[in-house]
Amino acid sequence: MKKLLYVLCLSQVLGLISHVSIAQVTEKNYKIYSVKQGKEVTLADIVADMKNYSVVFFGEEHNDSVCHYLESKLFEMLYQKYGNSMALSMEMFDRDVQPVMNEYLAGFIREKSFTKDARVWNNYRDYKPMVELSKTNKLDVICANAPSRYTNLAGRKGQKALIDLPKESKKNFAPLPYDTATGKYYEKLLEMSGHGLSKTDTAKVKAPPMGMGSFNLIMAQSLWDATMAYSIAEYLKIYKTKKVMQINGRFHSDEGFAVVTQLKKYTPHVKVLILSSGSDESFPTIDWSKQKHSGDYLIITDPAVPKTFKD
Repeated sequence: MKKLLYVLCLSQVLGLISHVSIAQVTEKNYKIYSVKQGKEVTLADIVADMKNYSVVFFGEEHNDSVCHYLESKLFEMLYQKYGNSMALSMEMFDRDVQPVMNEYLAGFIREKSFTKDARVWNNYRDYKPMVELSKTNKLDVICANAPSRYTNLAGRKGQKALIDLPKESKKNFAPLPYDTATGKYYEKLLEMSGHGLSKTDTAKVKAPPMGMGSFNLIMAQSLWDATMAYSIAEYLKIYKTKKVMQINGRFHSDEGFAVVTQLKKYTPHVKVLILSSGSDESFPTIDWSKQKHSGDYLIITDPAVPKTFKD
């Protein structure tokens, strides 16, 4: 019993720590810059601009607590402005758990069952406010990503291996054949160095030279990108008047690469906004000219604010 009470208290303390860090975020902890306008702006400016677009990509660093505050706040403001026309799409949930998400949003299952069966990320508390806002207001949440078992298979054996999967399995990722990274995005993947494919943090995926080892990261990463894009495109095909806020690691949307490129292949006429967010040691004195290639809006956060977890 004492051990159980200790675990419960520890859980409450950790929850309080997370809550306090978010509560402490103020406008002094971030700056937003509009590339089009060439000046610093507010979240309200992004909300107003969204009237002309169908999809807004919020590219995050997964452990940035200021970023998590901003994306939750932005989604809330978008809902206040556009109501039930808004939907949320997330890298953090795989397509095969969409039924679980739907059951939770509709109130059929408890949160404990949801978090277990939906295979939530270890830092789910960072995304929970957006899911709960969706649940309260009956907004759709798109489980956009490809399960890692398929990206792993693609990386090991290529697209041909995916063709042999059962029909039901193929519903969990983009239609075959999917396009793979090309041009500058391909070069960007190759130039990255480091740790290889990460199950939960693809914002900082590092790609080894293609000649090293037997795992083809380009093939695996492209399946992630294509699947998230296809999930959004599939939703917009059914709900033509909806607006979607897509949450993903910034690597998946910066410079209009990856998911953005793939989405425009599925829906050529879709209009998108790209938000690129991350901390920088130069804060609060920022040379925006060095960042402006990353997106339509640049968000630089205060590196002094504690992260939600360590890299």
